[in-house]
Amino acid sequence: MNIKKTITIGAKTQHPFTIKRLGYGTMRLTGSQIWGEPKNRNEALQILKSTVENGIHFLDTADYYGQDITNKLIAEALYPYEKDLIICTKVGAKRGADKSWNAYDKPENLRASIENNLKTLKIDQVQLVHFRVMPESNTPIEESLNAMYEMQKEGKILHVGVSNVTEEELKIALSMGEVASVENAFGYEMRNAHRGLQEVIEVCTEEEIPMIPFFSLQNSLPKNRSKITAIAEKYNATSAQVNLAWLLHYNDLILPIPGTSQLSHFKENIKGFDLELTEEDMIFLG
Repeated sequence: MNIKKTITIGAKTQHPFTIKRLGYGTMRLTGSQIWGEPKNRNEALQILKSTVENGIHFLDTADYYGQDITNKLIAEALYPYEKDLIICTKVGAKRGADKSWNAYDKPENLRASIENNLKTLKIDQVQLVHFRVMPESNTPIEESLNAMYEMQKEGKILHVGVSNVTEEELKIALSMGEVASVENAFGYEMRNAHRGLQEVIEVCTEEEIPMIPFFSLQNSLPKNRSKITAIAEKYNATSAQVNLAWLLHYNDLILPIPGTSQLSHFKENIKGFDLELTEEDMIFLG
């Protein structure tokens, strides 16, 4: 089966960008529990430099990853940025001093987060920002999204996306403005065990909205029982490579962003982009 090698974000807008259908998620570059500096800072910087060296021009970050660690690493490794590099960030959450994950989604919070991202990334406009829904929040989603679209009008944000949304929340966003992309949990072993999985990708397909999956490499089945493992053995590949290949073959609108803190795993993962699965493989995997 041939896969589509590129994907376009904001295809229906005046400012679309087309990139390779493989990005890199920076979350794992932080310390333990997504907090603080990485264990091996030099390796983290080398991974970031290796992304562009390997034709990857989409980085996913957030200022609440390690308390702004990933943003600073990106700037240190890659600034001044190549003109075709897309840096995607998220707002709507914040870490507590106890390392908890908390909602930070009031209009003033979102504005503060955007300003902080602009400062630490050393940019004048964020090309793509996902508003992350925190289920325990008391802020109406309409209030948060209105602030996002207001900052888009001001030029601080080029494209607005949403993250961790249910089908209903995605439809609310679509009723308020253009949704450039959706970042939800999705993967071979994560299609029905988390909020907003299969039903959301169906809406994305209908509306032609790219899906950027997180937790895409989660594999809950024992290795000796996993169909992924059987396909990996067939092609002398790793389970991670097959997981990525499955995503690429499953839907042309999916943009995988596998993350890792090890350069060796990064090099292994990107080979999944070139792993061709057959129709029989996809039927077997289900």
